[in-house]
Amino acid sequence: MRLATLRRRADALPGVSGVARLDRRTPRLAGRLNPGDIAIIDHVDLDRMSAETLVAAKPAAIINAQPSISGRYPNLGPQLIVSHGILLLDNVGGEIFASVKEGTKVRIDGHTVFLGETPVVTGTRQDIETVKTLMLEAKSGLSSQLEAFAVNTADFMDRERHLLLDGEGIPDVRTSFAGRHALVVLRGHDYEQDLKSLKHYIREYKPVLVGVDGGADALIEAGLKPHMIVGDMDAVSDTALASGAEVIVHAYPDGRAPGLARIQDLGIEAVTFPTSGTSEDAAMLIADDKGAELVVAVGSHATLTEFLDRGRTGMASTFLTRLRLGAKVVDAHSVSRLYRNRISGAALLLLVIAALVAIVAALAISDSGRTYLGSLHHDWNSAVDWIQDKFS
Repeated sequence: MRLATLRRRADALPGVSGVARLDRRTPRLAGRLNPGDIAIIDHVDLDRMSAETLVAAKPAAIINAQPSISGRYPNLGPQLIVSHGILLLDNVGGEIFASVKEGTKVRIDGHTVFLGETPVVTGTRQDIETVKTLMLEAKSGLSSQLEAFAVNTADFMDRERHLLLDGEGIPDVRTSFAGRHALVVLRGHDYEQDLKSLKHYIREYKPVLVGVDGGADALIEAGLKPHMIVGDMDAVSDTALASGAEVIVHAYPDGRAPGLARIQDLGIEAVTFPTSGTSEDAAMLIADDKGAELVVAVGSHATLTEFLDRGRTGMASTFLTRLRLGAKVVDAHSVSRLYRNRISGAALLLLVIAALVAIVAALAISDSGRTYLGSLHHDWNSAVDWIQDKFS
């Protein structure tokens, strides 16, 4: 009786309540979130791709130990979250990871996080107006970020020039890319819509399907089976890993591969690819090195804003990888637009029918045409009579 009373009292308290899910790595947390949970993250300058994975899980609120917009540049994640009506509480400090345990019910009222009626931490509650103001202020930091991006690009080129120029270090794989298209799928911006719009392209060209971490699950959800999975293995499901796809574990340049232990525990064979680039880069480099004619990127980065939005040095490698592939790599939006403009099978059938009708009409209005149609009709009746005699 007392426990039920306490529960009723907790439910009657003001604010937003939910079960706490904590992880300092946002992509890994997104896979554990259930609708109505409260996500607790540690992510400065929350990017759009990470925000999309959180929004897809439909949490009641997101608590960030760090500033979601630090002011270095206008990152796109917070705007996406608040536009979906999800409460965002910022900059509560890292102590929340010590104060709140996984699975505990927490409550947010105003700018404060509570365990029951006990306040734990305080932060800054964001809404559409505050995010808009922060984004305007952050635009002033773009010039310094461009400079840092250029420096990171030069550093990566110095470290990985043999990989980029000669393909040194790219592992041997059993998946055949030679002479085929490759579809490299990330669980990024508009990936679901892109996969839907590419269904005719996939059916016609039968590309090699490469899932980058959670991109493998995106393929399976779209009714497709990945041929290869590349990534850190922290955002891909056991179901996808057990699909029979070849697994390439992204490793640090020194050979350490934290995700390899998980693959081995599942009894799956895998090879490692050591590089300081991103898993997306690793997938594209493999496809290019093994002879793919075209690499179509789904959920990837195509603009300078998207590169900067990621807010990490790894985007320099993505920029250089795209330079290496050159015209061989295209964005899924471009491919889907080309296919929308193509003549569909139904339209082609109607065109053929219209042409036949026009021919028959032309024959019907001319003397020679009527003679020909009469002869054709006589031949048709003779053929029908012959068939009937054979089977009577």
